[in-house]
Amino acid sequence: MDVTRKDIDQLNAELTLKVTPADYQDKVDAVLKEHRKKATIPGFRKGMVPMGVIKKQVGISVLVDEINKLLSDELYKYISENKIDMLGNPIPKQQDRIDFATQTEFEFTYEIGIAPQFEVEVSDKHKFEKVIVKIDDKLIDQNVNEIAKRYGKMENADVSAADDMLYGKFVELNEKGEVKEAGIYNSSVLNIVSVADKSIVKKLTGLKPGDTVVVNPAKMGGANYIKSWLGIDETQAASIDGDFNFTVEKINRMVPADLNQEFFDKLYGKDVVTSEEQFRDKIKEELEKSFSQNSDQLLNREVQDTLIEKTKIELPDEFLKRWLMVANEKPVTKEQIESEYDKYAVGLRWQLIENKIIKDNKLEVSRDEVVDYTKSLIQQQMAGMGQNFMDEAELTDTANRVLQNQDEARQIYEQLYQQKLIQLYNNNFKIKEKSVTYDEFVKLAEAKRK
Repeated sequence: MDVTRKDIDQLNAELTLKVTPADYQDKVDAVLKEHRKKATIPGFRKGMVPMGVIKKQVGISVLVDEINKLLSDELYKYISENKIDMLGNPIPKQQDRIDFATQTEFEFTYEIGIAPQFEVEVSDKHKFEKVIVKIDDKLIDQNVNEIAKRYGKMENADVSAADDMLYGKFVELNEKGEVKEAGIYNSSVLNIVSVADKSIVKKLTGLKPGDTVVVNPAKMGGANYIKSWLGIDETQAASIDGDFNFTVEKINRMVPADLNQEFFDKLYGKDVVTSEEQFRDKIKEELEKSFSQNSDQLLNREVQDTLIEKTKIELPDEFLKRWLMVANEKPVTKEQIESEYDKYAVGLRWQLIENKIIKDNKLEVSRDEVVDYTKSLIQQQMAGMGQNFMDEAELTDTANRVLQNQDEARQIYEQLYQQKLIQLYNNNFKIKEKSVTYDEFVKLAEAKRK
């Protein structure tokens, strides 16, 4: 098959494929023979139907199918052999109507978008600020308490405190403060920690079973909480703005686990941690690791914004807009494509920059690295659920089963490539560290998300 390339400009090209009988006839004949073997037509024995009848019935559809297969194979073969760095996929160019019944030679043209050529420098010419969270005793205390509660046990309490769970009944009231006729009545569980209004939190503390307080669910939380508390749907929850009686029936309190050897072994394995001091050191180490990852994510965002701004990358915009029109699973309008294209183009530019950095710096992720990382994720998950650790063979087997899921495997490869990119940035960019408190860090992270 003859394939020719015509460059429109640096970012757009056309590939024309000329198809002759020498390219498709043998394949078409082979398929028609298979049809003849299987054909059952009245008046003819099976396998003995004249080829002329078969061609009349399915000849054109077979020809079209085989030419389409041939075009796809030859098109991507040409792209691969000629190392064309392409954006999106080829788009068939509109052409004159083809008569498959009479024509024997065909010509098909495809538009392709070419990836731009550019350079990106990962060096100390670029300066960034990296925020580091200070791990103080207050933060460690908070995490120790949270973990102890997570592994604690639920007990009944006589008087409610601010972090208890209240079992009781919500009863809707009318404007006079009386039980509303045909109003909402629902038994529910109310976690005081989830209540947003501090004055209502104060109302809910110090209660005993049998006590009743008047509350307005609309002031306590959002629609998701309200629908759960009152047993209604989201539409109803959004319109709730009145008082309810809440009568306490039972008070449950999470009693933190004792910080003893059994607790430490459950968290980290036998005798890995043997004292509260070592436990606090372990918590500090885990917090430093976690916040280091969060700091790296913020740094990555800064790098992304800076390199997109400073790296000149032109895209075949009109081609990409046409390709997005045909590639979308759901029908989209030109107006939708236009309104969303700028955001798409920014993401594509970053993808190109990131891939260029990976290629230029020869960053690779091996299968062994993926398995080891998956094993560490499994261990973390088991520790978080208070489960016993697996032996090495079972852990490896579990990791390999997880990686059989292509989506899981892809995500883990991406995470490892991201780690290697972050390491590259830390080693090559000029980075100034800035120490901040946990609360300051949260504000910075929220600002970046906006």
